[in-house]
Amino acid sequence: MRGGTDAGAEETQMNEFDLVLPSSVDVREVGMRDGLQLEAPVPLEGKLAMLEALVATGVRRIEATSFVSPRAVPALADADQLAAKLQRWPGVHWSALVANPRGAVRAVDCGIAELEYVVSASDGHSRANAGRSTAEAVAAVGEIAGLAHGAGGSLEVIIATAWDCPFDGRTPVARTVDVARAAVTAGADQLCLGDTIGTTTPLRVVTLVDAVRRACPGVAVGVHFHDTRGTGQANALAAVQAGVTQLDASVGGLGGCPFAPGASGNIATEELVYMLEESGVRTGLDLDALLAAARVTEQAVGHELPSSLYRAGGRSVPRSADAR
Repeated sequence: MRGGTDAGAEETQMNEFDLVLPSSVDVREVGMRDGLQLEAPVPLEGKLAMLEALVATGVRRIEATSFVSPRAVPALADADQLAAKLQRWPGVHWSALVANPRGAVRAVDCGIAELEYVVSASDGHSRANAGRSTAEAVAAVGEIAGLAHGAGGSLEVIIATAWDCPFDGRTPVARTVDVARAAVTAGADQLCLGDTIGTTTPLRVVTLVDAVRRACPGVAVGVHFHDTRGTGQANALAAVQAGVTQLDASVGGLGGCPFAPGASGNIATEELVYMLEESGVRTGLDLDALLAAARVTEQAVGHELPSSLYRAGGRSVPRSADAR
């Protein structure tokens, strides 16, 4: 029986399990769009209070709203009015989601030229979400890219149901790759892979990210995870380990898709920041300010937020002995 530990062997064993992580990542806050689209309409002043609190976190990219049919998504019917207020915060990179060229024209006319256009990899979700097939949705990429580029902006194509569809089941990797390749060929500047109903897992994340990168070399690929089945943060960590540095998250874990049955909230921004910063990955976001923004958001939507970290109160703070 050995009476001690071989320090060299122990160090080697620890090094074998080191996480390979980037030094920093870029987090996009999507609570103002994805987070609110399933909520009862929040008054404009409530949204501006949320924005004020979010900007105070240090976040550099915010998805401000969506220029879609007010009948389809009444919670975002004030997109034009909200866009008119964004000049209050000149240091933020604002973007907006559009569903078709008409929405792109509205966004550009309102001064937002950084556009996101959703293309569902599955026909079932595409028809439910946009009233057209995947091929028809892809066919509009070129026109929307032209509108964004003509206004001095860029186009990011978000591929919804990149892993699974609530209507068609599992999305073949090849199908998502084909959509990604076609979008880039038509003029998309970057891509984002969306786990719309929160079903994917880390190995599937890495597999698809790698396949899309191989098909679209040199194009930035971000990720957008929902935490419906509790795997959102694990998926985010897997993506970051695979070299992804652009991630979407929503304050308080709000979110969901009105046209995807069973879809629930996004990964919570404060939980993502906590996990990454505690792992040595810089996000540029202040955790305490994020928790403050979550409180403002909770007041705005009028119900408890799903974020576990928010409910826990943030980082663990040791209690003094006399307080036990």
